[in-house]
Amino acid sequence: MKIAITGGNGFIGRKLVEVLSQQGHTINVLSRRSSRFHSAGIQVVWGDLTLANCPLEKLIDDCEVVFHIAGELRDEAAMKLLHVDGTQRLLDAVLREAAQRGRVIHWVQLSSVGAYGHPHEYLNTERVVYEDTPTRPHGEYEVTKTLSDELVMQASARDLMTYSIVRPSKVFGADMPNQSLRSLGAMVRKGLFFYIGRPGAVATYVHVDDVVEVLRLCGTDHRAKGKIFNVSNDCLLEEMVNGIAAALRVAPPWLRLPESVVRAAVNVTAKIVRVPLSQEQINGLVRRTRYPYLRLERELGFTPRIPVPDAIGEVVLTRNTL
Repeated sequence: MKIAITGGNGFIGRKLVEVLSQQGHTINVLSRRSSRFHSAGIQVVWGDLTLANCPLEKLIDDCEVVFHIAGELRDEAAMKLLHVDGTQRLLDAVLREAAQRGRVIHWVQLSSVGAYGHPHEYLNTERVVYEDTPTRPHGEYEVTKTLSDELVMQASARDLMTYSIVRPSKVFGADMPNQSLRSLGAMVRKGLFFYIGRPGAVATYVHVDDVVEVLRLCGTDHRAKGKIFNVSNDCLLEEMVNGIAAALRVAPPWLRLPESVVRAAVNVTAKIVRVPLSQEQINGLVRRTRYPYLRLERELGFTPRIPVPDAIGEVVLTRNTL
């Protein structure tokens, strides 16, 4: 099968390219910087999806499946350019190609559970999110990714393309560019980490290899067409932190402070000096939102294979190589 991939040089995209290449597929990878791909069957198409002159016809030429993995995590000013304008530009090219060939193209979209937002009420309210939960994104990344999903679903109404949308939670792995887990590991190693609020907060993470497998299934299994799939391997925060401590061979944290006390202390201290703990970080340590993978299990026969507490050591024991 011939496949086109955007974001193939990124943390998730690079691993997807490797897996699909090993399975013998022919792959066109859109890239705007130097590429590490040298395997037979992988062609790098140089271009920037945010620019009008991006060679999209060359990227999708004769392709049966398009994986749209590209995403901007840091530069808010560039998020709409890529997630919305770039997605529309690629959709237009796919629809033209499908019409010219008279053959439907399948589109696999990498999105985010951030599309569902957070509870309107207290952040530590128990909440379960399914694929049919209404979207309520907050923040430029989440809003623009959700708009991108909507563009894909609207384009499929023309019967020239089908789609699958994959919404992972926080994706982790040894080469992850985000430093948040490594910072957490440093706190645990130094004995500085403490829990906030009552026990039972949820760590919503999923290993990159599980996400790549879901993407692969969505690109090859007809049962995935027209579906949205959440993928997360939720565990208790205490379980994940204990996994970090075990990997670092240090005693697990035990101190727990009231949420109201910590929030007040951060508010007061932040007015005087720079503090290493923000209100948003506190939010992440008290949330009780879960993202069950029931649809994946029921419709594609897939369950996440890599437990977060067991695999978290590969992040905290390694340095980012990207």
